[in-house]
Amino acid sequence: MQKVRVLDYPVEKPLTLRERIVDFVKDAVISGRLRPGERVPEQEIADNLGISRTPIREAFRQLESEGFITVTPRKGAVVSPITDKDVSEFYSIKSLLEGYAAKTACKKLTEKELKKLETLNASMKKCAERNDVKGFFKLDAQFHDTFLKSCGNDKLKGLIHHLVQQFERFRITAMSLPGRMQDSVKQHDEITEAFKKGDESMVESL
Repeated sequence: MQKVRVLDYPVEKPLTLRERIVDFVKDAVISGRLRPGERVPEQEIADNLGISRTPIREAFRQLESEGFITVTPRKGAVVSPITDKDVSEFYSIKSLLEGYAAKTACKKLTEKELKKLETLNASMKKCAERNDVKGFFKLDAQFHDTFLKSCGNDKLKGLIHHLVQQFERFRITAMSLPGRMQDSVKQHDEITEAFKKGDESMVESL
C-alpha cells in the first residue's frame, strides 16, 4: 500500500486496479508461478480479480517498461527472459552509476540522512534475521534512495531507478539465497561508515 500524509498523519491510499494487477503479475513472476517465456494469462487475471481487460492492458504497459514482460500485438504477453549476460551487464552498469552517485552525495549528506541510513540498515538486519525478503528489499530501496536524492542529479537517479526496476525479480530471488541478506547488511554498514567519514573513494568502490 502506498502512503500519503495529511496533517502529518499517515493515511493508507488504496491501490488502483492497475497497481493491483502489476503487483499480482510481479508476485507470480518472482515466485516462479510464471516462468521466463511463459504466456501471461490475461483472461485468468481478469477472472481472478473480477475485472475487465482494459486495466490489465494498462498494467501490461507498465510491466513491459519495467522489463517483466514482452507484449506482442495479437499474440499477448510473455514473461521476459533474463540471461547470465543480462545479469552481468546489469551489475556492471549499476555499480558504475551508483558509485558515481554515492561519491557525489558523500559530502552532501546531512547528519539526519546519515542517521536514517543507520536506522534503515538496522531494520534490514532484523528482516534478515526473520528471513523477510520483501521487507528487506523495500528497506534496501529506501537506503539507496536516501543518497541518490542527495546527489542532486535527477537524471542519474531516474536512470538507476529504471535499471533497478528491470531486474527487480532477479534481485529479489538473489536476496533469498542463504546468507545473502546478512552479507548485504555488512556491506551497507561499510557504506554508511564511509559516508560518515566523507571518504568519496571508499563509497564509490563499495
